[in-house]
Amino acid sequence: MNTRREKFEKSERLCSTKIISGLFENGNIFHTPLFKVVWSKCPINIPFPAQVTFSVSKRGFRLAVTRNLIKRRMREAYRKNKYLLYEFLDNENMQIILIVIMKGNTIPDSPTIEKSIKELLSRLITRIRENG
Repeated sequence: MNTRREKFEKSERLCSTKIISGLFENGNIFHTPLFKVVWSKCPINIPFPAQVTFSVSKRGFRLAVTRNLIKRRMREAYRKNKYLLYEFLDNENMQIILIVIMKGNTIPDSPTIEKSIKELLSRLITRIRENG
């Protein structure tokens, strides 16, 4: 039986505009085919190993309904697969903040987003290892 809780709580969401603007100024950036990721080590103590926010461009997706659909799918895929990142961060005793930005202008289906989120998390782990 799966004892791992797959929740995405409010305190796991990155909401502070001060932290988000600082992250864009001096965060680390990498790209996957579907996403752009901006991440950094967390400057403050947070209750979870990672805080994340998701963004979809208004330029690529004009309708708010479409943007919200994509963000909902991104959050769901992250919620299901965040244990990969959390296990690594717990072992390294580290906390990070990250922003996941959707690229492109076509609406991807849920399996595509989930596959891309898994790839994103594995690349993020390798980037964290590289930066020490």
